[in-house]
Amino acid sequence: MTDKSIKQKFWLGVFCCLLCGTAEAEVKVIDGDSLIVDGKEIRLSGIDAPEYHQTCFDKDKKQYPCGKKAMRALQKLAGDDTKCRFVVKDKYKRYVSVCYSRGVNINQKMVEQGWAVAYSRYTHDYDAAEKYAKQAKKGVWQGRFLKPELFRILHKK
Repeated sequence: MTDKSIKQKFWLGVFCCLLCGTAEAEVKVIDGDSLIVDGKEIRLSGIDAPEYHQTCFDKDKKQYPCGKKAMRALQKLAGDDTKCRFVVKDKYKRYVSVCYSRGVNINQKMVEQGWAVAYSRYTHDYDAAEKYAKQAKKGVWQGRFLKPELFRILHKK
């Protein structure tokens, strides 16, 4: 092998490594607190968003699809740079995680925007974010809604 071909192979290897390091994550949002990142099903830790088919009432007492709005809010937050820090696996074999995109804690942002509530049964990490959303009447806090946990209980098949 010549010095020139060794150098070419070296720089080709460096270039390939750089490409691998900047690969975009494949992200698919399932609902307001669940997504798939690079083939792994993720449940956002410490939060609970309205179920996909759940409806809520706005400040004018009009019904609206809050579950679908929560899903759209997560779609806006979860970019192709989404990275998740694994916390635990749940009984459904999902990775319960804290996720970040563009340097933003997605879990916290969903609660701050009012499209999820703090799941205080397990952690109090997002209680302040919920208090803020509630006072500012953001998302589901603009009117009346059932907490997602209660909605699931009442609509169990």
